[in-house]
Amino acid sequence: MIKQIPNIITSLNLLCGTIALFFAISGDLITASIFVFLGIFFDFFDGLAARLLKAQSKVGLELDSLADMVTSGVVPGIVMVQLLYLSITGDSVDINQLFSTENWNASKYQYLPFFGLLITLASAYRLAKFNVDTRQTTSFIGLPTPANALLILSIPLMLEFQYTQSLASVVLNTWLLLGVTVVSCFLLNAEIPLFSLKFKTWGFNKNLKRYFFLFISLVLIFVFKFIAIPIILLFYFILSLFWKAD
Repeated sequence: MIKQIPNIITSLNLLCGTIALFFAISGDLITASIFVFLGIFFDFFDGLAARLLKAQSKVGLELDSLADMVTSGVVPGIVMVQLLYLSITGDSVDINQLFSTENWNASKYQYLPFFGLLITLASAYRLAKFNVDTRQTTSFIGLPTPANALLILSIPLMLEFQYTQSLASVVLNTWLLLGVTVVSCFLLNAEIPLFSLKFKTWGFNKNLKRYFFLFISLVLIFVFKFIAIPIILLFYFILSLFWKAD
């Protein structure tokens, strides 16, 4: 039973992602974000639990990718669809009217929000590569799907908790959202080495970079709140470039 604890933690990630999916489809992006954050929390600890309990397995690796596909792949894609719809119509998606043009401000944009699902496709490809890429055993090549999910979900959180008219005019620009979609798809599969945030041990010396990154991230979140998330990801890239991945 103890050997199954890591898989149970991973399954909780999957459960949170599945619940988040329902809320994302219904247009409740804040509740969806909460469950995605919770799922990423479980994802952070399942690998550590597997190492501590010496319960690493091929099944656990595959289950982890499947859970990430839902929590950090499907849900962010749906959220981007909702954001693109919101940027065009000023309202969240009504699933029953999604294919109707009568309530759209411009019918030629009817299918444009589905462009956001490219995030889901890019996430699937990234996770498939990760499982067979022996270079990514201790670090990452390309943006991890949970980090990308945080980037996408930071947008509705900024709009909800740090709303200003100027902020909304920027982040709800349709072309900007399309640009974010393209950039996130590229970063997920780019040949860019990035350090892993998953701890093998809690020792300070072996995790100096991770503790430093987490400390700066907490400071940024305290100061900028959800606006800090894109800043933290930029800092993550810069730190990875100048501090060799391990």
